[in-house]
Formats: sequence, C-alpha cells, structure tokens
Amino acid sequence: MVEQQRWPGGPPQPGEFPRPGEFPRPGEPGAPGGPGTPGRTPPGEPGAVPGTRVWMDPHSDWQDRLYDRLLEKRIVMTTGMLDDDAATRLSAQFLTLDAEGDEAIRLELQNLRSELPAALAVMGVLDVLRVPVHAHAGGEIRGAALGVLASCPHRLAYPNASFVLSEPRLEFDGTVTAVAERQQQAERMLDSLYYRIAEATGREADEVREDARRSRTLTTAEAIGYGLIHGRVSSRDE
Repeated sequence: MVEQQRWPGGPPQPGEFPRPGEFPRPGEPGAPGGPGTPGRTPPGEPGAVPGTRVWMDPHSDWQDRLYDRLLEKRIVMTTGMLDDDAATRLSAQFLTLDAEGDEAIRLELQNLRSELPAALAVMGVLDVLRVPVHAHAGGEIRGAALGVLASCPHRLAYPNASFVLSEPRLEFDGTVTAVAERQQQAERMLDSLYYRIAEATGREADEVREDARRSRTLTTAEAIGYGLIHGRVSSRDE
C-alpha cells in the first residue's frame, strides 16, 4: 500500500526518470545522488551547471600577423601613447628595416601622443637611418609626437588629421637639488623638440615654443601652411 502511494503506476524502471509528482526520497533508487537511476532536480533548486568548453582563440594573434605583413612591405605603424617601451620597439623596427634594404620606410602615425624622452629617443634613431622615412599622419598628433613627425624628411597627412602644438607634461620627485637638475634637463629636452620642429617648418624656435604654450591646433590645410607637413595623402602616393 505504501509503495503504491509513493509510486503510482509502479516504481520507475531502470533508466527511467520518475513521473511528475513521484520524486523519491534521498538515498532511494532514482533519487539525486543516490544509487540507481539519476533523479530530476527538486522544484525550486538550481539545476545542473552546463559544461564549459575552453579552447584557444585561433585569431588571438591576428594583430601580430598583420604588423608582420606590414613590416614585410616596409610599413611601420605607431599609435596611442609612445612611451619608453614603445619607443624601443619602434626604434628596433626602424633599424631592422634600414639594415635589410635600401627602399624608403613608410611610417604611419595614427592618434599619436608621446612622452618627451621617448620622442627624443626615436628622433635620434631617425637621424641616423640610411634610408628615408615617409610619414603619413592621421587622427590627432599631439605634443612631443610632433618631433617624431618633424624628423621625417617627407611628411603627408590624411585629410581629417589634426596637429596640436602643446607642452609635454613632466613630473619630478626628489630633493630640491634633484628637482632643479631635472628641471634643467627638461628645458634642454624641450629646446631640442622645439628646434627640431622649427627646423622642419622653417620657423623660429621661439615662435614654436609660444604656439606650444597656447596649445595651438592645426588642421591638415593649416599644417601645410605652417610647414609641418608637405601635402595630403592621396591614392597616388606610394
């Protein structure tokens, strides 16, 4: 009698789930975690968590492969913040391409900003390359990154590019003597930056310095008139 009340229609057969309203007690055949047939989850309790398949993304290194293909075409990409690590990688790419061939290098500057020491390091490498570097500027090129652009003998810009002459930010920590020494070093680095831009544009360094203090922004057309770039990028440019 008890068995018929608990299992109307008879107990479940092996491999069969209990029918609605026929959930057995824990430890009995067919109960979850018990011996025999697996039971269904009691109402109101969370169900089994589905398994998760984990595999390697076959496209995870697409950016590295793309940059490698560009380097094969002697095209170097630089974007974002140019810090010490990025300057080291960029300089290594320049030196490698300079050693491997005699054709010009195309430098793509896209939305580039730069720390002042990093920009000066790249500028020094550009000064000693045997092959010419043709710069193509796009997006916003700001601050010390303009020194990298000005160090290229051939400079073009995409139609919607903009150029911001601004003073690079520097922070100093330490004793009064150390801060004073760093301040003098920063002034010398700023002079090197402004002299390079002045040389490329045919203007006076003091004029460039004043424009940087006012954060002067130039469109592509204004940058051509300023002497910062030589023209617009077109489909005919190599």
